[in-house]
Amino acid sequence: MKYKITSIIFLLLSVTQILMGQTRYEIASPDKTITVSVFLQDKSLFYSINRNASPVLSNSLLGLVREDADFSKNLSILSVSKNELIKDNYTLKNGKRLNNQYLANRRILHLQNASSKKIDVIFQVSDDGVAFRYYFPEGDKQLKKITEEKTAFHFFAATKAWMQPMAVAKTGFESTNPSYEEHYKKEINVSTPAPTAAGWVYPALFNYKDTWLLITETGLDGSYCATRLKQNSPDGNYQVGFPDPREAFTNENVNPESTLPWYSPWRVIAIGSLKKVTESTLGTDLADPAKANINPDLFPPGKASWSWIMLKDDSIVYDVQKRYIDFAADMKWEYCLIDADWDTKIGYEKMKELADYAKSKKVSLLLWYNSAGDWNTVKYTPKNKLTTKESRLKEFALLQKMGIKGIKVDFFGGDGQSMIRYYLELFKDAAKFGLSVNCHGATLPRGWQRTYPNLLTMESIKGMEFITFSQYDADQEPTHATTIPFTRNIFDPMDFTPMNLTKIPNIKRKTTSAFELALPVIFQSGIQHLAESPDGIATVPAYVKSFLQNFPSGWEDTKLIDGYPGKFVVMARKAGSKWYIAGINGEANAKTVNFDLAKYKGKKATLITDGNEELSFTRTEVSPNADFNISMKPFGGFVVVVE
Repeated sequence: MKYKITSIIFLLLSVTQILMGQTRYEIASPDKTITVSVFLQDKSLFYSINRNASPVLSNSLLGLVREDADFSKNLSILSVSKNELIKDNYTLKNGKRLNNQYLANRRILHLQNASSKKIDVIFQVSDDGVAFRYYFPEGDKQLKKITEEKTAFHFFAATKAWMQPMAVAKTGFESTNPSYEEHYKKEINVSTPAPTAAGWVYPALFNYKDTWLLITETGLDGSYCATRLKQNSPDGNYQVGFPDPREAFTNENVNPESTLPWYSPWRVIAIGSLKKVTESTLGTDLADPAKANINPDLFPPGKASWSWIMLKDDSIVYDVQKRYIDFAADMKWEYCLIDADWDTKIGYEKMKELADYAKSKKVSLLLWYNSAGDWNTVKYTPKNKLTTKESRLKEFALLQKMGIKGIKVDFFGGDGQSMIRYYLELFKDAAKFGLSVNCHGATLPRGWQRTYPNLLTMESIKGMEFITFSQYDADQEPTHATTIPFTRNIFDPMDFTPMNLTKIPNIKRKTTSAFELALPVIFQSGIQHLAESPDGIATVPAYVKSFLQNFPSGWEDTKLIDGYPGKFVVMARKAGSKWYIAGINGEANAKTVNFDLAKYKGKKATLITDGNEELSFTRTEVSPNADFNISMKPFGGFVVVVE
């Protein structure tokens, strides 16, 4: 009898939806845990999301507005494709997992507006989330411009959010904002407005009941601007926003414009338990595949010494840099980064000498550049070397001849379409000359590390340099460092430049030394520019130095063991036959964690954690075949190596 009643209710609901013009089209994940419903209501297109048959995202608007046509209203559905299973496999040396598999169900809605102009909305639903993008299928060689994107994410009122505010364009140091370098607002109500009209950056993390959701975008190919979430979210309804008009490359375009046909970037919502979301690879699964003419083997991940982080501008001289090359060689690190003003304080001729010396020590040099242009007033040099293709190719050819292996480009300050194109041209041109790229003062990578294998890392975070600048930022480090593994660093490499084990000049560090030692495991970056100095390493136990000398350059797998944003993180990463398990405590009280080491199938397990004295460590052999219990000190941490 109950089955008949259920069928009758379902039939009545279906009839009601039809009468209201709400025929629903569903796309489910392969494992059936996530379901997206898409429907027209009052001739506008909406979607909603269920997880385990329970709603997790309310009715949310789709569509956008072109200068010549509105695709957010007066829509009609022409046809809807059948479900199609999408499969992809790829390797990624610069990520949380070496071998990646993507499996999703795809469904395409073909629509037209009141003037019969066409738009497709493409949905792909995987076991770890939902992605969708827009496509204009008609051909037209005349440029079309999008003035507004109506895409929304409508959360239920009880949802909490962890979000980073977007800085206002042309503010901050030498007018270099936005740089994705603000502190996160943690566990806020979803109706909370951003501090300024600039809005919120991606990724944005949300929690509703037992479900976590992470919003970002990927597949940004130069035909669109980078976006963000708008400032206001009435009733928990967030809308995609475009950049400030000032976020452009030298008076060029900000809003997206292109000829037709035209794809938008993917809008991505990772969905599941906190573990599922943190281990997701959707940000690279949906990114464009690696460029065929860029050989990933030419751009190996690694670790780098870096004088500037602790010694600042005065350290960019020949003798100090030679010492840091020796430091990298002694630590068995692959790289040494030489920062701003090297061209005037050292010079090209002497830099060639340093490059030759570094090569003899099996160390590769990376050199800093100013992004230049008129979008900021930064005085540091080299400047005005990269803004035109002609000067860029000339400079890159010179670096290749000198034996330089990579560049760090700083102070971009914009998400406009023209600035996005500048990033991509840099990546492509650098690859031609065997140069890896690291961007600072920069936008979020959005999966670019898959498409451009020479892009090893990007900053896009309030990192260690801010901890060296102010006591306030140092005091924020514990909660900040336990938030970003669940937000900024989930999909993309992050150049936080972690790990000070001893002391920072003029700053009282809040974290313990074991907390700091854990950060290179907790944070993922194609190059880890480690903040410790030769003098600092000279004071730590030999086993800590040995740990850092043998630290992996990349990871084969990643598992979240436990954690909560802003409070604590315990993460395991695999390299070869070893598992590196690290934990950090972001709170002022001791935190006990427990997990089963037997899962990692090792024969030996070594624990390094905090000693009793300030800045001290202890090392202990623990059983690899038993439950592991540890009490992390307030703002403390640990590392376990299972082999």
